[in-house]
Amino acid sequence: MHQGRVVFGAMDEVVFGRPASEAIVEQMDRLRANRAFLMVSGTLNRETDIIESIRRTFGPRCVGVFDAMPAHTPRSAVIAATLQARAADADLIVTIGGGSITDGAKAVQLCLANDIGAVDDIDRIKAGRGGAPQLVAPTVRQISVPTTIAGGEFSSTAGVTNERTRVKEALRHPLLIPRATILDPWLSLHTPEWLFLSTGIRAVDHCVEGVCSREAHPYGDAQALKGLAMLAQALPRVKSDPKDIEARMDCQIGTWLSTGPLASGVPMGASHGIGYVLGAEFGVPHGHTSCVMLPSVMRWNKTVNADRQALVAAAMGHPNEDAGDVLDRFIRGLGMPRSLREVNVGAEHFDRIARQAMGTPWVPRNPRKIEGPAQVREILDMAA
Repeated sequence: MHQGRVVFGAMDEVVFGRPASEAIVEQMDRLRANRAFLMVSGTLNRETDIIESIRRTFGPRCVGVFDAMPAHTPRSAVIAATLQARAADADLIVTIGGGSITDGAKAVQLCLANDIGAVDDIDRIKAGRGGAPQLVAPTVRQISVPTTIAGGEFSSTAGVTNERTRVKEALRHPLLIPRATILDPWLSLHTPEWLFLSTGIRAVDHCVEGVCSREAHPYGDAQALKGLAMLAQALPRVKSDPKDIEARMDCQIGTWLSTGPLASGVPMGASHGIGYVLGAEFGVPHGHTSCVMLPSVMRWNKTVNADRQALVAAAMGHPNEDAGDVLDRFIRGLGMPRSLREVNVGAEHFDRIARQAMGTPWVPRNPRKIEGPAQVREILDMAA
């Protein structure tokens, strides 16, 4: 008999298939926000007129723009954005960009509420092994307009990299999830192909590890399997025709569905856990960590969840085939890296990666029990 608990998040709305410039203003009116602080992609801001065009629609209700959030959301950039938002007396944060910007804004919300003003102060609000500390709830909330498809805009957790330790740390609070997410497929036309497609594999990873978890349940399965089917069909269409707006919209909706398991309490596994280390320690982009690790993790896990892996292969249109092989071919077909060597991570680092991965939230909850670093090393060797 299934047992579990699904907690619904504090997101009000998802708006999809409409231009962000219209939808953001409507959301600001709905929330009665008068002092919006924009956290945006530096590339979009410097190389296109999109951000300036959106800013103009705000008029005097835009009180600042921050466009300097690097990949993996380093603490120093979070503090810089926090200080700017605090000085501007913002009552709403609007993000337009990828996952690092989305996570950065979540972190800024928590920093504003808990009087965080220096890099080391983030120690007071990060989640530890015992869970999140007692926190003041954010009152300055967020609207998210994602330009990539990793799905962080549907989560109440932010990943922030501690530059000193090179560890990605979690910040958690139920109100970190955006008040609204706006899925604008036209805006994603400006996202580099490798980034759009690789973050799509990150969304595939959410679906796959959610379905294959020991703690999977029908509510999460329904979303993940539909999301996986949409992504499996739409990502190759975007690869074939980058201007296919309907395919991009399907990718965005598939990504939204991909977060169903995690949002409803289903843990991720070793692909996500090892990916945390590869990102924080070696600067491997989020999407590429999933491209490199997911097929190997599936093959290592197959002895304990072959029945669940069969659901993955079928959802991707290849029933009765090995899910690890299906994923391998799919990722290669999109032109993404498939080995640690291709992302410049050599075997001399594997022991350190394995030790650090054991400290992530997901490796200890992998479907096939991982007892220690030696077993993580087995997976890394498969992905070498």
